[in-house]
Amino acid sequence: MSSRPKQNIDGILLLNKPVGISSNKALTEVKKIFNPKKAGHTGSLDPLASGMLPICLGEATKFSQYLLEADKEYYVEGKLGVRTTTGDAEGSIVETRDLPTDLASKIDVVLDKFRGEIQQIPSMYSALKFKGRPLYEYAREGIEIERASRSVNIKELTLISYAHDRLVLLVKCSKGTYIRTLIEDIGEQLGVGAYVSMLCRTYVAPYEDQTMVTLEKLIELADADRPLLKEQLLPIDSALSGWPLLTLTESLTYYIKQGQPIIVPKAPTEGLVRLVSNQQAFLGVGEILTDGRVAPRRLIAT
Repeated sequence: MSSRPKQNIDGILLLNKPVGISSNKALTEVKKIFNPKKAGHTGSLDPLASGMLPICLGEATKFSQYLLEADKEYYVEGKLGVRTTTGDAEGSIVETRDLPTDLASKIDVVLDKFRGEIQQIPSMYSALKFKGRPLYEYAREGIEIERASRSVNIKELTLISYAHDRLVLLVKCSKGTYIRTLIEDIGEQLGVGAYVSMLCRTYVAPYEDQTMVTLEKLIELADADRPLLKEQLLPIDSALSGWPLLTLTESLTYYIKQGQPIIVPKAPTEGLVRLVSNQQAFLGVGEILTDGRVAPRRLIAT
């Protein structure tokens, strides 16, 4: 790691993670480029997967949990007729099955079973932790851990194409959805088995329409134009763009920074809110208390 002094850099980078590296490796590369005091990614993508990996730098790390909890969209290709140990192309083949000639006629019926609230049992090759260790570490040691099913919401499941043994789907889903498990379960319902042969995360809410940046582009800018490099970062509160916004007066800003609940005219009656000063500077997140006051929950350092 670089011995350069760490930089006070705050913001959110929408990295287009390439296939072939882990999310942690991608984070390490970004840290080498920006050299921030703090950094973290929000929601792992497997080495097999590409696409949007939001990386929080500096004070933005305080709000990474809200991106972890956000809805996501994926394009996924499933290879039918084959099951692997990991549920993706990196695993060893454990079973092959012939594809029936009438398989195409079953796809729409099966997909409809997976729309809306469904139950999933996480894969043993997921990053879900048991006793402080990710499940995939146990799996690599040949240890099977009992996993409870969990409820997830498949908000959209669209058939993009089907040809012979390849099924391409668009999936919009809630937090905690395991796409590998979804494809495996669809394969079982079709009676042929399946694994993920390609996966791309197209967005993490609320960044549906935002452009991603590649590692190659960041390296190019780091070598040639440091100011333009920083322009690749989005404001911290972009992660909360859909939240109710409260603009505080100078005096209310003072008290909220002291950690004191405040009364804000026309505030919502419940939930979390985004707080900005009368100069439109982002202050952090507040929560509406039962008595109507706004309490600070997570503030940025200023």
